[in-house]
This record gives sequence, structure tokens and C-alpha cells, in this order.
Amino acid sequence: MNEERKVIKYDALVIGGGIAGGEAALNLANTGYKVLLVEKDRSLGGKMILLSKVFPTLDCSACITTPKVSEIARHQNITIFTESEVSDIVKKSENNFTAQITKKPRYVRVEDCTACQLCEKACPVSVRDEYQFGLIGRKAAFIPFSIANPKAAAIDIENCTLCGACEKVCPTHCIDFTMETEYYELHTKTVILATGFNLFDPLEIPRYGYGQYKNVITSMQMEREIAPTRPFNTILRPGDGKVPDKIAYVLCTGSRDATVGNPICSQICCMYSIKQAQLLMGALPMADVTIYYINIRSFGKGFEEFYQQAKGMGVNFVKGKIGKINEKEDGNLILTYEDINEGVVKEAEHDMVVLSVGAKSNPTNGKMFGQEKLKLDPFNFIAQDDLQGNPSKTNINGVFVAGTASAPMDIPDSILSAGSASSEAISYLIQHQEA
Repeated sequence: MNEERKVIKYDALVIGGGIAGGEAALNLANTGYKVLLVEKDRSLGGKMILLSKVFPTLDCSACITTPKVSEIARHQNITIFTESEVSDIVKKSENNFTAQITKKPRYVRVEDCTACQLCEKACPVSVRDEYQFGLIGRKAAFIPFSIANPKAAAIDIENCTLCGACEKVCPTHCIDFTMETEYYELHTKTVILATGFNLFDPLEIPRYGYGQYKNVITSMQMEREIAPTRPFNTILRPGDGKVPDKIAYVLCTGSRDATVGNPICSQICCMYSIKQAQLLMGALPMADVTIYYINIRSFGKGFEEFYQQAKGMGVNFVKGKIGKINEKEDGNLILTYEDINEGVVKEAEHDMVVLSVGAKSNPTNGKMFGQEKLKLDPFNFIAQDDLQGNPSKTNINGVFVAGTASAPMDIPDSILSAGSASSEAISYLIQHQEA
């Protein structure tokens, strides 16, 4: 079915509104180029805006991200499309790309919404809150999270009953159920891919009991429990709402494991688990925190000191490979593991288990291009054509990669990668500018 498409033109297209995409867009915009920033989610900020603190400095993640996101949103040279997807990118010639963009309706006019949340209070429908990773519910009319940008309501049309309760209470009458999907044909001169990464789904390892045992959670769920915008007032285990006394971390869940198709190290799991352990020691001083690991890979600046600091705080590190997790009647969990140092199988009881899930490539990476195929590496991350000399360059001249779209990396490396990508894009624009 051929949809009517609006033709739009920009100097650069940046796909992905996380920290890498945002940084790349800002660099281009500050140089004077017109940038279209396309984000598939309802808010800018990516995964970083949902974190508690960053390692190894323990600076507030939201305090770093929100000013940056606000700067992006206000910049006169940046146009933002949220809830949008890019497809069929075609290179016509140097400095000449076309792309098809699908912009889903929010059913709320963002410019008129005051974020009063009256629609949320009036809505009778409750569903799982994906921004709190299923720990609590939200309404079908909702603001994604408290520091979202744009800070405006959205209607989850798939779960909406069209009862009209939200429309009746909206003081600015900004809810509009007549909104339709918009289709655009973009003409641009360069493309930056900052599509990020996906978290490993622990359902792929049934022996860990995720999805079956309520007190087995993922590291991102724990991240939300620790964050200032958390769903609860303290750290609680989901099964019964109790404050946990013995918390276990299972490192390399979905990393360094060829049996689940991800044999590489995700680079961030050791350090974010140690960060969470330190924060838990502060939030729950009487709790015992144990980290089960294969190897601790503290490779970055200050990382080893951060690891030793956690040891000094009383975090227990066990060099062991988890074989299976079983649940007791009271909701506590029995971990069966191989003690690698002693070479024997042991059991340990904990009342809450956190699975430190790894990073996987974004499956959309290879699907956005039409005629000329984007080259991927063996793990389906975007291949870097010249890793040492020009790490942001892809196999398509004029298309550059930023952040974790190319490989697992931490936040500082993602920002550096975005700087490289935007610099190369600017160089490309200058080199191929029209005479």
C-alpha cells in the first residue's frame, strides 16, 4: 500500500536518541548543520536516562543526561522525531541519501500538553510499565517517566479502551484520537547510526528461573529500584514486598556464552554490578551482597580501584559458575554453583537474585538499508571498516556508526565514539559539499 509521503530535507540524519546519538547530533548542530534526530521510543536519553549512577565515579546519571537532552531538544538546528522508525536508506550518490521514515501517532499534541497527569489519574486501564521494567503498572494514558523528554503524555492505543475519560479531564484539550501515522521521505547528505544495543533476555536461560521465580530479577530492574525515580520507596523483592537480606548477582548472564549465541564479553556487566553492589550496601547496610563471577574484568581508568573499594565495603566475591537456581516455598532461592577455585559443587541460599544481563546487537542494524547492504560483524554489530584509523567508518561512504551500535562499550567510550562519528560526518559534508 502506497502511503502519501511528505518530502523533507536535512544535512544529517542521526538514528538513535541515546547518549551517543544525542552527542553526535549536538556536535553537528553546533557546527551549523541541520540535523534530523530519529528515536524509536517516546523519550530521548536511551538507557542512560534510566540509570541510577555511573561507574566508577558514582555521579548521578540523570543529572548528566537531562541537561544534555534538554540542550538537544531546544537546539534550533535539531528536529526530533520520537516514536519513529527509519527504513530503506538508499545512497543515490555522494552527499545524497534518501530514507523512509514512519512516525507513529502519540495521540497527544505535545506542544499543548502541560504534563499535569490528570489523564493518567482518570484512565481506568492498568498495564505493566515498560519504563520500570515490569516492576509496577502504569495507565494506558501516561507520561513515560518523570524526567522524560518530551515531558508529555502519550496514549497506549493498544491497551486503550477509547472510553474518553482522559479527554474529559484534559485542561488543554490536547488529546487527539484522530491522529494518524505520518510517512516521510527524507533527503539527507550523511547518516550516523547510533542505534544502541539490546539487553540479553534471560528467558533464554530457563535454569536461572527468570519469569518463573518472582525474586529473580534482571540488573536493569535492580537499576530502577536504586534510581531516584524508582518505583518503590526502598529496595524490595517483587515476590512479597520484603526488604531483601541476602542478595546475589550472577555475572555473565548471556555474555561469554556460546550456547546462547553471545560468546563475547559485554564489557559493562562487571562494573555495573559492582556499582549496584556498592549502592545496595549504602541503601541496605545490614544486607549481604554476593557477586558470583567467572572473571572480573576491571579494565578501565579507576575500575580496579572501584572493584577493590567494593571488596573493602564488604561485598562478597565468589569465583563460581552458576549451574541452576531453584525456589523454596518461602520465595528464597537456592543457587547451585561450581566453586572454580576449589573445583567442587556448592549450594547457597539467597532471598533475591539479580541476573547481570549482557549486551547484544540491535537486530534492526542490518534492516535499514535498501540497495547497498550495511556490513555487520560476526556478532551482528555494525562492522567498523577501519577500526584503528577510523573507527566510525562503515562500509558505506557517508554512513558512520556511533556508540554501542558498533560494539559493547561504557558511557565515556560511547561519547568518544559519538565525537568521532560526528567529526567524520562533518569532514564528509565539507569534502563533498556542492561547488
